[in-house]
Amino acid sequence: MKSAWSTLMLSKPRLNQWQKGSYLHRFSGWLSGWRQGSWLFQWSEAIAAGLISLVFLLAPYVSTTLIGVLLIAVAAFWLLVSITAPRRTVITPVHVLVFFYWCIATVATAFSPVKSAALTGWVNLTLYLILFALAAQILRSPKLCNWIITSYLLTALIVSAYGVRQEFFGVEQLATWNDPNSALANDTRVYSYLGNPNLLGGYLLPAIALSLAVVFVWQGWVQKTLAVIMTGVNSACLYFTDSRGAWLAMAVLVGVLLLLFYAWWREYLPRFWQVWLLPLVFGSLAGLLLMAFISLEPLRIRLMSIFAGREDSSNNFRINVWEACFKIVKDYPLIGIGPGNDAFNQIYPRYMNPRYPALSAYSVYLEHIVEMGYLGFSCFLWLIIVTINHGVRQLNYLRQSKNKRGIYLLAAIAATASLAFHGLVDTVWYRPQINVVWWLILAIIASFYDDLGTEENNLGDRSNFIPE
Repeated sequence: MKSAWSTLMLSKPRLNQWQKGSYLHRFSGWLSGWRQGSWLFQWSEAIAAGLISLVFLLAPYVSTTLIGVLLIAVAAFWLLVSITAPRRTVITPVHVLVFFYWCIATVATAFSPVKSAALTGWVNLTLYLILFALAAQILRSPKLCNWIITSYLLTALIVSAYGVRQEFFGVEQLATWNDPNSALANDTRVYSYLGNPNLLGGYLLPAIALSLAVVFVWQGWVQKTLAVIMTGVNSACLYFTDSRGAWLAMAVLVGVLLLLFYAWWREYLPRFWQVWLLPLVFGSLAGLLLMAFISLEPLRIRLMSIFAGREDSSNNFRINVWEACFKIVKDYPLIGIGPGNDAFNQIYPRYMNPRYPALSAYSVYLEHIVEMGYLGFSCFLWLIIVTINHGVRQLNYLRQSKNKRGIYLLAAIAATASLAFHGLVDTVWYRPQINVVWWLILAIIASFYDDLGTEENNLGDRSNFIPE
């Protein structure tokens, strides 16, 4: 049974042997001689980190077109780095599943009933996956990993601070985000620079996980204080979005973080705390949540609306969209209609209720079935499971070697779980601002690989912060 699970999770894929015998992989590094004589490429990793950081620094504030231009620049640099790399590229189980995922998307594009629209979606997806590939390579450097994560966190702090300001000073509601018949019909839902509270909630989930991680990773009280402020402001802003899906995903995030932190420090705790810490912490959190539910009317009304069925306008809208999407799936079950928003917008009107136009399926998983069929949906689930499994395996190794970069990995696993949960009821992280963050989180996990045996990956920044 254990062997079957290892095979399914690609835990022992023998990728090094495949690379040595791969004809395609021989093209990697075929211009390495030119690179050795280039002054510019002495700084190639720093340039790559700068390009990646620029994507996250600008994403919340600029148009999707400009984000696309930045991703094209990242892709061009990745291609240049790949053909000039003097050493072999590192391939992890996560890379393998990402490649399978891209192959299925390519097949879905080829057989799409709206090929030109699907081709646009395929190009966009390819750019995201190239961002993942380059980031997974660059993030192996502890210094550049800190650089990129800090860029995202500083941007998220500005976004959150503006969102909190909207809560206290008010802001025009750009759409009917609250049920008109609800007691919260006129309640303010913040959206900051992202233009949508659900989108903002999804954007902040990884920021909360990583800002909590840097509390332990960053050195000095000034840096740690900034990290605590980031965690508090990001969490407050997420609450003010009134996004039910983001609230529940936040609960998942906190639960996974607590479990992983407990596993990280368990063997250094006294016997009493090894046994009772988790029950006491989870019991206290449950009590606090119950008190908040009883005392905070807006929180109680929003959460209870989840169970209102069609009586809540938001629920009713989603249910009608889901019904139309299942009709699409019935006609295109295996490989779907092709990836991307353009393909969805051309096919969905043929099946929708005229009163319920939509730009997406309002569920990441249903969207995958619509766009890439059950084949793509299965591969997507496999990718998530393999990624988390890979992260947990690497986390065990880093814990044993007392490498504090494991805290980043721990936060990335929790962020993956929370975004995957949020995707059950929304597709906001298909938007570029969140999509790039999703692939960054997966790249953080894929950047750790104990089979490398390299000091850069496994022993880099080996500060001993775990109690002896």
